[in-house]
Amino acid sequence: MIRETLAHAEDRMKKTADRFKSDLQGIRTGRASISLVENIEVDAYNSRMKLNQLAGFNVVEGRIIEIRPWDAAMLPSIEKAIQASALGLTPLNDGKIIKLTVPSLTDERRRELERQVNKMAETYRVAVRNERRTAMETVKKLMKDKKISEDDERSAETQLQKMTEAHIAKLDELLAHKLKEIAES
Repeated sequence: MIRETLAHAEDRMKKTADRFKSDLQGIRTGRASISLVENIEVDAYNSRMKLNQLAGFNVVEGRIIEIRPWDAAMLPSIEKAIQASALGLTPLNDGKIIKLTVPSLTDERRRELERQVNKMAETYRVAVRNERRTAMETVKKLMKDKKISEDDERSAETQLQKMTEAHIAKLDELLAHKLKEIAES
């Protein structure tokens, strides 16, 4: 019973860290990165598709993202989706490819991104702590129902605390890396 509870908590905490990492990749810094655009949803073929299913990407000179649709008829739809996204980038369509120039960050925009990233990190830390709390409640219920001993309960609490600290450290590591990336761009 305890083993399953701990494994479930570990899995949920890992997924939370993975979501944080994924969300951080979507935040635009001064560097061009394919992860900025690959998940933009485009109206294509009577459905919503991710851009990475419709085109190939290339980063040129560190600041320009080239998007090469496999079907040239998709250029207007892709261009429209990029303009509608929260990226704030203007696509240049030459009839074959779309180019996105990622400008350098201003000091004001850099501070705004740092605040946004720090707030996001705190939200994910809370999510990890909530996973710990849920697992602790399960352990306490097992104890109350006399399915485990007090020693098992204390051991599980200790393991959950170590697990939580490790995942929060991972979140902090990801945050530090992103803040460094923002500062350098």
